[in-house]
Amino acid sequence: MPRFFIEADLSLSQQLELTEPVFHHWVKVLRSQIGDSAILFNGQGGEYHATLVEINKKSAKVSIDHFNPDNRTPAFHSLLGQVMSKGDRMDYAIQKATELGVSQIQLLTSERCEMRLKYDRDQKKIDHWQAIAVAACEQCGMNRVPEVLTPLSLSDWLASELPASKLVLAPNTEAVDVLDGIGTEIALLIGPEGGLSESEIQSANAVGFQNWCIGERILRTETAPIVALSILIHNSLNKK
Repeated sequence: MPRFFIEADLSLSQQLELTEPVFHHWVKVLRSQIGDSAILFNGQGGEYHATLVEINKKSAKVSIDHFNPDNRTPAFHSLLGQVMSKGDRMDYAIQKATELGVSQIQLLTSERCEMRLKYDRDQKKIDHWQAIAVAACEQCGMNRVPEVLTPLSLSDWLASELPASKLVLAPNTEAVDVLDGIGTEIALLIGPEGGLSESEIQSANAVGFQNWCIGERILRTETAPIVALSILIHNSLNKK
């Protein structure tokens, strides 16, 4: 059954006119007919079973028939601080982090960051990444869409209020069990393609980030959040 994110208030036993993006995809692209069903979610929690009851040339209405409260999120809240990279690498990192249940994504700049977002037109890039997160939720079954936050410098982010449990991926450091006793509110810092500088890692350490070395290999910036979040999910499941 198809799933669609819809920017609308949802409640049971109502008839709702579809927003233009959902109408276009569900009715025009998929050529759905009256009586066809889909799952709608608005990011506020849970999902709704909807049935097409009226189709016009430029609009359609659905009935909201059933509510499922399951959000399919991990047992922990994760804030991913991801230093931005160019091209498809950033798209991939956001897509896969969303599929793995990340709660928020904070875009960051650092000494070796490949890109800067300085102008009004760069909001289009942020909107593009947010749309990737929405599409990933539609595909994977998550009902809460992670917010892609406006870029901050690494120093500004480190000076902000962050979760008590903080991890920074730091290759070539001593491998210790940083997950022992980790909480359910976690900040995860991922550096750029060239890595975080030693001074940046030290700055992170100074505000409570623990160095996390995952194996003997250096992961790419778009691979690192996938591996790290997968390990965190596995760790949380083992605690049950």
